[in-house]
Amino acid sequence: MKRFTFVLAACCLMLGACAQKNPNKQAIKQSSNMNKTLVAYFSATGTTKAAAQKLANELNADLFEIAPEVPYTDADLDWRDKTSRSTLEMKDKSSRPAIKGTCANIADYDTVWIGFPVWWYTAPTIINTFIEAHDLSGKVLNVFATSGGSTVEGSYNDLKKAYPQYTWGEKRLMN
Repeated sequence: MKRFTFVLAACCLMLGACAQKNPNKQAIKQSSNMNKTLVAYFSATGTTKAAAQKLANELNADLFEIAPEVPYTDADLDWRDKTSRSTLEMKDKSSRPAIKGTCANIADYDTVWIGFPVWWYTAPTIINTFIEAHDLSGKVLNVFATSGGSTVEGSYNDLKKAYPQYTWGEKRLMN
């Protein structure tokens, strides 16, 4: 019995020593810090902002607002007016509304959720401005959207088609 106890004690000491000298301990710590998530969103009326805040809380993620350089007015958002700003932007697939700024620390994130209200069954063109203003290589891009009647499928597929160089992950409709 004494011999068994001695062997058991020796094994415990060796395991403890190995754990203290584990060269992978630093790598494990670094990898757990590397999975940072950003929730970037455009919100014209506040609905998508509320969804973005909820998602960021759920994911323990940072928030970044994709803010237009020139804010949208109620008249700009009148989709029934064929001359409204939003209608004209959505008709012109090359439209890239200016944004106030870029996310300076985008390189810190592994996962980026991009959120927006669905306009004309797809993402507003300001989302293209955001994507084209950032190097999103090596990141997983997820999409979330708010809508009164559309799904997120069309928006997600349009973005995947427009930016096939990126890795696209999940999609969510958050009403």
